[in-house]
Amino acid sequence: MNIAFYELLTRLDLSEIFEQLLIFSGENKHIMKTKAREIMVTNFDIISEHAPVELAIYKILHGKVRNTGHKTISLLVVNNFKQMVGVVSMFDILYHLRPDFLNYGIEGDEIMWKGQIEDLISRLENKSINEIMSSHVIGASPDEHIIVLLDRMVKHKYRRLPIIENNTPIGMVYISDIYYHLFHK
Repeated sequence: MNIAFYELLTRLDLSEIFEQLLIFSGENKHIMKTKAREIMVTNFDIISEHAPVELAIYKILHGKVRNTGHKTISLLVVNNFKQMVGVVSMFDILYHLRPDFLNYGIEGDEIMWKGQIEDLISRLENKSINEIMSSHVIGASPDEHIIVLLDRMVKHKYRRLPIIENNTPIGMVYISDIYYHLFHK
């Protein structure tokens, strides 16, 4: 690829590029115009940052099933003003179930685990969400283009993006929903 052409491409805004692609989109013109607000799920689970982890475990076990058939594996964490402060996922819960010493080079197969799992679960359930949540969460605005969302998700290896308006979560876009929207006929 020509270096000057590559530099030009890296300076262009993705939404500008895809607006130009509308000329070539044919029958998929509706896809090229799709914004986050048009595909976001508005019925998503939230949890207070002060709630016990036990509640998050319950909510994820009994999570909502979306139209695509996928089940919720994470919860948006909100403060007392309903503003998003993080996300707690199945991964966060399982990560914090493990004893801390496993983070310092000790392998799990070096330990005798018999009789310890119940104690690990009990300790985890008594922690609060703000102790285990992921707090550095990237979101999107409701008017961002579907391809901009997809690009952000792919580059950061996210499976979901909260849609934020005035610091308040108003929806969620899942990568599976983007996939379904793009390829479902």
